[in-house]
This record gives sequence, structure tokens and C-alpha cells, in this order.
Amino acid sequence: MDAITRSAELELEIQANPGRFRVLTGDRPTGPLHLGHLFGTLQNRVRMQDLGVDLFVIVADYQVLTDRDVADRLAETVEGLVLDYLAVGIDPERATVFTHSAVPALNQLLLPFLSLVTVPELQRNPTVKDEIAHSRQASVSGLMFTYPVHQAADILFCKGNLVPAGLDQLPHVEITRLVARRFTERYGPVFPEPDALLSAAPVLLGTDGTKMSKGRNNAITLGASDDETARLLKGARTDAERHITYDPANRPEVSSLVLLAALCQDRDPVDVAAEIGNGGAAALKRTVTEAVNEFLAPMRARRAAYAADLTYVRKIIQVGNERANAIADQTLAEVRQAMGTVY
Repeated sequence: MDAITRSAELELEIQANPGRFRVLTGDRPTGPLHLGHLFGTLQNRVRMQDLGVDLFVIVADYQVLTDRDVADRLAETVEGLVLDYLAVGIDPERATVFTHSAVPALNQLLLPFLSLVTVPELQRNPTVKDEIAHSRQASVSGLMFTYPVHQAADILFCKGNLVPAGLDQLPHVEITRLVARRFTERYGPVFPEPDALLSAAPVLLGTDGTKMSKGRNNAITLGASDDETARLLKGARTDAERHITYDPANRPEVSSLVLLAALCQDRDPVDVAAEIGNGGAAALKRTVTEAVNEFLAPMRARRAAYAADLTYVRKIIQVGNERANAIADQTLAEVRQAMGTVY
């Protein structure tokens, strides 16, 4: 069965019995989250949480080091990430938010897991190959190279059985399934083979016409002010044609702005473009700015309220770490029992 068909089946199963699913998802704390994250992953996390799926959200602080020498201002960035989660509707009463580095047993799983995959299998992973190609370092670290196995530990420590993913992330999920399967063959059943839940999320371009990214300074962050949003969108790339249409293949920059307005207004992008018509780029940018600021206003208000009490944010992380540690310790105990390393 192909991934798209299986994902459609999973959506029906989630609707029917959400309680049987545990999702592991998360982000590297390399900067504030932006509109690409919101429409790409964050809204889907909130949707699954609200359906009753057991949601684990990992702040992958160790993984910041995959493509940089040091992690600058990490505590501040981690807290900012949690503020973004709270702003969009992640509920710490129904979701577990935790940090990589605070769960030793999770990271210890990396050792036996590495014995289950070969170097050529890691070298063939297209996501790692792409990350290596775009790395800012002269050569990649062992942490970068083994990233898919570390991600397998993230997913399997809590026995996650559902992983939201884009098509480009399927190789990572396959590595996780491979690790789970080989562990079962070698030592016995401890881990499920998780399924990928494919996202139909749109790809939003940044203000420079390339993919919206934390590292490219081309993104509108969730915590940006109205004025900052207006300034960024005013400088967004468009094209020379005045009449506004929605044509992603031939007019990617214009179409991405139209799509952004449509997503914020919950409308068809074709209708949004038709409404702007001969108004040109100025009218397009004005429409997008108003739509984004109106859409983000309640999230920004919640974020500001939570930011006024970082003690609460730190408590969320502490409680999440405690729950993650309890689960990881139990899983590691089962692994040691299966491997015969209980002395």
C-alpha cells in the first residue's frame, strides 16, 4: 500500500478511535516559528490534540548542534518555541511538551539503535543528503549523519505509532520503521512500526521568493508585530504583471502571497486573486497584510500574555520533561530486558 493511500486510511481511523494513537512531532529551537510552520504543521498538531490523540511535542535542542558549532541563546529560544506552541493552541494539559537533552533514557536508545542500521543506509537517506549539501559547515558531524536514527529514538521512546510528515520526510519515518522491525527480529517485540500521516500542507514562499525558513530571514514569525508584518510584506517579491491571478506554476511569488491571504481568510485562493484583479502588487500586499494581522491577532495576544509569566512556561517544560522521563525510563528498562543487559 502506498503512503498516500495509507495516510487516508489513517485519517479515518483517527476520527473513529483517536485514543489508540500516540504522535511524536516537534521542532529544532533554532529561532521563532513562522507562518510556514503554522499552516504546515502547527494547526495539524492542534487538530489531532483536539480529536483526542496523545500528542508529544519535542523541543529538539540537541539537534540544534547538527549544523552549527554552538547553540546560541538556547534557553531563550526554547522558551520562545513553547510560547509559540501555547499561542497556536497546544494545551499542556492534553499534550506533553519536553526537551531532548532533559531525557537521558531517550538518548541512550541511540546506542542500540545505531547497531541496527548500516552506514550505506544512512548515506542513502535523501533528507540527510540534502541537509549535508546545504550545511554551513565544511564537513558534517556524526550527529548530523546519524540524525535519522536519533529521530527514531525520539519517536520510539514513547512508542509513538503515528508521525505527521511531508513526502520529503518519509525516508526518516522509514528508518524508524526499519529500526523498530530489526529490533523486534533481533530481540523481540518492544516497539511499534509507526505510520506516516502525510500532510497536505501548502508550501509558502518567503518574502524573497524562496522557501520560508527560519534561517533565511524571509519569514513572518508568529510573534511579529503588525508593523513588522506590514514592513516584511511590503518588501515581498512579486512580478511585473499587474493583473493578479492564482497560478502557482507560472507566478509562484504572487501565488504564494494570494495563498497566504486565502489561508488566513479560509477562502479559495482563486477567489482572492479575482477580487484583487487589476489592483496590482500594492493591493495584493495590502490584502495579505490585513489578512495576516487579523488572523494572527488572537495568537499574538495569547503569546504576549504567556510571555509576561515565563515561570508558567518553564513549569510546562518541567512537567513535560518529568512525564517524558518516566516513559523513557520504562521503555529503556524493556529494551535492556529484551537485550539481556539487566545485571
